[in-house]
Amino acid sequence: MTIKAVIFDLDGVIVSTDQYHFEAWSKISEEEGIPFNETINHQLRGVSRMESLDIILQRATKTYSDEEKLQLAEKKNEYYRQSLHHLSPSDLLQGVEYTLKTLKQNNIKIAIGSSSKNTPTILKQIGLDKEFDAIADGNDITRSKPDPEVFLLAATRLDIVPEECLVVEDALAGVEAAIAGKMNVAAVGETLRSSDADYYLESVDELLELVL
Repeated sequence: MTIKAVIFDLDGVIVSTDQYHFEAWSKISEEEGIPFNETINHQLRGVSRMESLDIILQRATKTYSDEEKLQLAEKKNEYYRQSLHHLSPSDLLQGVEYTLKTLKQNNIKIAIGSSSKNTPTILKQIGLDKEFDAIADGNDITRSKPDPEVFLLAATRLDIVPEECLVVEDALAGVEAAIAGKMNVAAVGETLRSSDADYYLESVDELLELVL
């Protein structure tokens, strides 16, 4: 395996904002009188905001128009964005800083491939907005994971063919997107042990053994 670039998902791989998402969706659900819990929240990992909203609204007792859905999604995002101001470099997940530094020292290109439209804000808050060779996020794409669009765009911006990219993901939709894009994929965390990922990592820094 020749790997010339590593493309990282953001949330759950570089930094965790899962709790902020959960709190924002909980607030929306409570306001609308819709059941919501950690089990439902787990179904939202790696999918777009509108797709997440559709999953939540499956349990609603009323029908929402497209305009009402957009308003709810925007309100959720505002709750979430308010929480992001609490993020700092100390919130980087274990091994991330060392991994990025080591990859760059070994001339392995690094990129972000995230469906989140809040990617620029998050990267700035955690001090990594200047660290990556390329960034592809929800502002650049029309199809969210499991479609491979965001990863293929990151590879294009890196000028590296997909087969020479390793994607690091913590969500099933992301693993499926990487596979669909003909990329190698490493899954982080226990929940993806049964996925079709090529490699399984306990923490991000373990990927160094794969590419160096």
